[in-house]
Amino acid sequence: MNERPDAPEGAGKPLNVLFLCTHNSARSILAEALLNAMGQGRFKGYSAGSSPRENQKPNPLGLQVLASAGIATEGLRSKSWDEFAQAGAPQMDLIITVCDAAAGEVCPIWPGHPARAHWGYADPSAGDAPDSKKLEAFRQTVHLIKRRLDLLINLPPEKLEHALLETVARDLAKV
Repeated sequence: MNERPDAPEGAGKPLNVLFLCTHNSARSILAEALLNAMGQGRFKGYSAGSSPRENQKPNPLGLQVLASAGIATEGLRSKSWDEFAQAGAPQMDLIITVCDAAAGEVCPIWPGHPARAHWGYADPSAGDAPDSKKLEAFRQTVHLIKRRLDLLINLPPEKLEHALLETVARDLAKV
């Protein structure tokens, strides 16, 4: 049975999207949770970091913003991108870096040679601002990510075919 009724013929599984950042505690976690909430079974979001700190956890302010927006946060955790380059890991269709540092790093060789794009967002957790200002920064980041994801998930099926996916995802960075 085709899990993506409007997907191209033979596409019975969701489109797997991996969001990458350096520490996997804020932007990439937000994008994973948002895509899973918005993807309607057609998309599956994952996130990872190029170098998460030891005992790294998702930023509590990010989790707070997601929860207040009605987005599930259960199961979200910081992890290394190495998990997704191993045998048996879900095969990604699209990899999106969400921070400039991760965009410039040498990535692992991903199974299946997924499409790649960079959607840069400022780090809402950076700096010494009070939590009230950081909370607003997280809200703004969620809004920006959601806007691009909304465009991605509403693309016509032919735009999601591997040959076009990278170009389309890169074009969405300009939105």
